[in-house]
Amino acid sequence: MDERLQRLRELIAVVERLRGPDGCPWDREQTHASLRSTLLEEAYEVLAAIDGGAVDELRDELGDVLLQVLMHAEIARQAGEFELGDVADAVRDKLVRRHPHVFGSVVVSGSEEVVRNWEALKAAEYGRVSALDGVQRSLPALQWAWSLQKRAQRVGFDWPDVEGAVEKVGEEVAELRQASTMEEREAEFGDLLFALVNVARRLEINPEDALRSAAQRFEARFRLMEGGAQAEGVALSGMSLDELDRRWEAAKAAESHDRAPDLANG
Repeated sequence: MDERLQRLRELIAVVERLRGPDGCPWDREQTHASLRSTLLEEAYEVLAAIDGGAVDELRDELGDVLLQVLMHAEIARQAGEFELGDVADAVRDKLVRRHPHVFGSVVVSGSEEVVRNWEALKAAEYGRVSALDGVQRSLPALQWAWSLQKRAQRVGFDWPDVEGAVEKVGEEVAELRQASTMEEREAEFGDLLFALVNVARRLEINPEDALRSAAQRFEARFRLMEGGAQAEGVALSGMSLDELDRRWEAAKAAESHDRAPDLANG
């Protein structure tokens, strides 16, 4: 037997034991709904491990996601809905069906044509009518906006170049400044974010990843500010805005210095 299959069998047996009559009370109480937030949390932890470039963490976090899959499959098996083998069959059949250039006689010119074929096959399978059908509203807002725009782009509803998208950002900023009520400000701010996502898409930047990186930079710089203030025995909360800005710029400079390549050691 393939060693990988044996190791998976052992993990499946552990999950079945946890959900069994003599298993863990907490695991036995779980349902598809109760595990929903946990699955999302584990997926984000995988992203954090990827962003951090930590291979050991990525291995562990992928294991946690795999555990979620096995738990849902075991819950379904006990309820007589489906079992893990059905999950495997479904994804295997889907992969074969949507890769006719690998498992059939279709010839493709490259990855872009693969994506177009994939989307066409999905549309036919699910009977989709709108170009936007299939974009999940449960996605994080930035990713949802990006996905909607990508779908609209496929039918030609798009700026001819990035400059048009950038100009739209300027228009939305002006409209936000003119908004007079909370409802108008919220609507215009949303339009501004949507326009910024358009710019990101035209520059081939994933806005979710870009914002995550910006948040990571902010956190690192702010912690540097805090560390410097603590070393001096002072608190950020008592400083003027000018002093805070000076320290922020110093933190940015220190961060850039830390990231710079060591040219002397080549």
